[in-house]
Order: sequence, then structure tokens, then C-alpha cells
Amino acid sequence: MKDEERPAAVVDCIGLYCPMPIAMTKEAIETLDVGEVLLVEADDPAAEEDIRRWANRVGHEIVKFEKDDGTMRFSIRKMK
Repeated sequence: MKDEERPAAVVDCIGLYCPMPIAMTKEAIETLDVGEVLLVEADDPAAEEDIRRWANRVGHEIVKFEKDDGTMRFSIRKMK
């Protein structure tokens, strides 16, 4: 893992369903400084589109996305 992708915080949303993953992601990213990365782990299929759409709308950058056996990992850089 490159240093610029190393998460400053991790949100574990495994087993949680909409709207919890997006609500927890919003809350956690507020605690970070601009440029820091938040790692979000989720297994709710709706989270993939929800989190991508939210990041796009509010202007944060998804620097990495992995999907493995239904578990998704989003590395989101706080941009503002």
C-alpha cells in the first residue's frame, strides 16, 4: 500500500444496510483533514453505487476500490 493511500481512519459497515454505510462514511470523513484517506468496508450491494454517487456529488476522490467476494473496500480521499 502506498503512503498516500494509507487510511487515516477505517469505517466497518460489514453487515449494515442502507442508509448506514453512507451515513457512517459521511460522519467519519468529517473528522479527517483534507488530503487524508478514509477506508470504508461494506458488503451491502447498494453501497457501491451509493458511496460512488455521494463522493462524486460532494467532491471527494475514490482513490482505490476493491471488491472481493461481495466485500467492497473504498479508499476515499477528503478533497475539501
